[in-house]
Amino acid sequence: MAGGVSGYAAINARVRVMYSYLLSGEDLARLGQAPDLSALVAALRQTAYGPYLDSLRDKELTPQAIIHQIKRRLADVYQSVINVAPPQTHSLFVQLYRYYEVHNLKAVLRGIVSGTQRDSDQSLWERVEPVLFPYGPMTVLPAQAMVESGSIASAVELLRGTPYYDVLSFALRRYNTEQSLFPLEVALDLYYWRQLWQEASKLLGQDHGPALRIVGSLLDMNNMMWAIRYRVYQHLSEEELINYTLPFGYHVSDEDIRAIAAGADISSIIMRLYPGLPDVNSLLEQPKRGLPILELEIKRYLVQQCLAAFVGNPFHAGVPLAFLVLSDLEVQDLTVLIEAKFTGVAASNYQPYLLRSAEARA
Repeated sequence: MAGGVSGYAAINARVRVMYSYLLSGEDLARLGQAPDLSALVAALRQTAYGPYLDSLRDKELTPQAIIHQIKRRLADVYQSVINVAPPQTHSLFVQLYRYYEVHNLKAVLRGIVSGTQRDSDQSLWERVEPVLFPYGPMTVLPAQAMVESGSIASAVELLRGTPYYDVLSFALRRYNTEQSLFPLEVALDLYYWRQLWQEASKLLGQDHGPALRIVGSLLDMNNMMWAIRYRVYQHLSEEELINYTLPFGYHVSDEDIRAIAAGADISSIIMRLYPGLPDVNSLLEQPKRGLPILELEIKRYLVQQCLAAFVGNPFHAGVPLAFLVLSDLEVQDLTVLIEAKFTGVAASNYQPYLLRSAEARA
């Protein structure tokens, strides 16, 4: 089994170079000084995103088009890492990348439902395609054929032979009864995270701990936020909430999720699991505004976990995993900036939502 210095020589060299191009908090602050969207794009053309933005003409500088190009770079970053991953970690990185394929699958299903509910001069595929992540040739989704199939059942049938067929065909029973995409989307989410946790858990030696730390931190954040939202927003029963969350995690245990489901004080659970988070009680007093900010604070904790992976021994799976997560979070920050400059939102209103800026922490 390839591992150690020899197994990680190629991927570590590639990741270190790409890591040097990640935007710092100071870089984001400078980008935030751009007076409008055009100026922001001009500044971004001086970064690693430049080659992806150069193909856009001035008339194409819409937030959707710019964000799509930025995501194209993220897709290339993932595929670059996957191509040089040591054999024992390859399936883990492929599964991590499938996060975007799952989101594409959800978008396709939503498009099919919305296509039966409104008229448009555009075809249904022309409306759906621009919102899809540019996943590239690795995808197993026949997305256009699914959209044009005309029904959820027909679209699911087109997935036969892919990793998603069994989970969706089983959940299709509830969809047919309830006519809601919720059971399909929950089934996809739970399937994705179970597979990712399984891939990280089966790694051995020096890969095991760092991989679980990064993947587990991601999984914990999602599982915790699912549980809170199911209880606060959707008022699910205790049994439903447990069924729609994961019974494992890194720091967040099944007992924590069950406690939330049973009506325990959410603030005390979060403060125990994430002792450094500020103002948890006040955030939960106004959930509509507070829960998105709480999720941002947990993401900032995740940023620190990822940055810590670059300290010490670099020859393990945690380094490329951390880099890929940081790359995704950078796209989230840039999305906030792009939309803010397009709408003319004041800096004081969008800066708290940036993950890597000094202003956000202040």
